[in-house]
Amino acid sequence: MTGRLDGKVAVVTGGCSGIGLATVRRFAEEGARVVVGDVDAERGKEVVDGIDGLFVACDVTRKDDVDAMFKTANEAFGSVDIAFNNAGISPPEDDSILDTDLDAWRRVQEVNLTSVYLCCKAALPYMLEQGRGSIVNTASFVAVMGAATSQISYSASKGGVLSMSRELGVQFARQGVRVNALCPGPVNTPLLRELFAKDEERAQRRLVHVPMGRFAEPEEIANAVLFLASDDSSFITASTFLVDGGISGAYVTPL
Repeated sequence: MTGRLDGKVAVVTGGCSGIGLATVRRFAEEGARVVVGDVDAERGKEVVDGIDGLFVACDVTRKDDVDAMFKTANEAFGSVDIAFNNAGISPPEDDSILDTDLDAWRRVQEVNLTSVYLCCKAALPYMLEQGRGSIVNTASFVAVMGAATSQISYSASKGGVLSMSRELGVQFARQGVRVNALCPGPVNTPLLRELFAKDEERAQRRLVHVPMGRFAEPEEIANAVLFLASDDSSFITASTFLVDGGISGAYVTPL
């Protein structure tokens, strides 16, 4: 099946790499006009080359930037149908609560949680006026279970994304707007590859918990985002959508 997003306008944050980039490409394949928001302007222009879309330089922690991004999408294409609020970070200084300082805590919360608040706040008025829309917020499997490796602010931020998505999904369900939390397991992205390069033992501690025995590919997560964004999931809202290779369902993983 193709053309599942024909006529739809999608805004994707963190769209220049990893899950975001794979989703931008998948959305475009399915007929969406895509607005990519990212801080990497040089890469952003390359990403939108050849697709029906626009790049908007956007620091997702800044309200003015976020508001301008959604305004640009609406003015350029006439609607805001999909918001994939995906930008996030997991810096090495975010570790055990005993070692993570307040600056590191705040930085992760701003990028991972406050940005989702700002994007939802900016997207909702357009969707409510239209009487339709799908918001997909990137949480994580660590929002529903403890992480194998300490990352206190990341885990807390993703728990916040999950809780906020549930509340918004319930609040706006009867107004035609669906809001869901995507909860991926570990994904083969530049961020994870960097972790392997710097600390292979720490990365292996993540892999051993995955029943499928491998990490997800970004394209596999993008397919899940497509499902939540499209009318195929028309009766799904306020959900915890786990795409984790079985991690959250496992008690003991055989080696």
